[in-house]
Amino acid sequence: MIFISWNIDSLNAALTGKSQRALLTRDVLHTIIDHDPDAVALQETKLPSSGPTERHLEILKSMFPGYEIVWNCSVPPARQGYAGTMFLYKDKLKPIVTCPTIGAPGTMDLEGRIITLEFDDFFLTQVYTPNAGEDLGRLQERQIWDIKYADYLESLDKKKPVIATGDFNVAHREIDLAHPARNRRTAGFTDEEREGFTNLLARGFTDTFRYLHGDVTGVYSWWPQRARTSKINNSGWRIDYWLVSNRIADKVVRSEMLDSGPRQDHTPVLLEIDL
Repeated sequence: MIFISWNIDSLNAALTGKSQRALLTRDVLHTIIDHDPDAVALQETKLPSSGPTERHLEILKSMFPGYEIVWNCSVPPARQGYAGTMFLYKDKLKPIVTCPTIGAPGTMDLEGRIITLEFDDFFLTQVYTPNAGEDLGRLQERQIWDIKYADYLESLDKKKPVIATGDFNVAHREIDLAHPARNRRTAGFTDEEREGFTNLLARGFTDTFRYLHGDVTGVYSWWPQRARTSKINNSGWRIDYWLVSNRIADKVVRSEMLDSGPRQDHTPVLLEIDL
């Protein structure tokens, strides 16, 4: 099976925008389509609490014929048009769909951050992990989130194997970003966030990219938009992951980043697994 995950940074802009960036984003969507994935996980959809409009669904169904679409959006009192996740999966698949809450602090459980698909033999789940913020104002809440999310994945893993993906908003190791020394107390590379990810893996999960590629360097999934030359210079971070339960790690065939051309920000990440 082939799965693809991508932080799309506004589904509305991707589907209806006319800017140069919107055109680049649609090019990436077509790259995803060309891989004929069994399921696509999208993060940071930024949809209203009511979900995609009829126009959004019409465009998606024309681009992804034969796919079912489910979503989880930020709802009041959380900020609207913020965060959000979506799954598209082939309609021959018949998963049970849940949008769980995990007991996260503040409004995090209301921000549309998790969707889980339950199949007969495994769970497929995606997450858009809260960012600690530029001033690390949300770091303490983020640490609680990391514990609650690890508890949630572990609870799934006790029932059947788990495949988990998304924007985890953390570069785990120094080799997961281009400039570790200058980013020591930057959101996404604090000791606290890195420790949270270490603890998650210790619950019984494998970082599939590292499992297949070892300590390879210079391979990233995100390049900051505010630095205009970040992608040209490959000054990136690897913060988007495919994790699997340890007991199915040997089933992983591919775990890689897809080429998103000149578009900065996140690039899609692909997992192929023989289940």
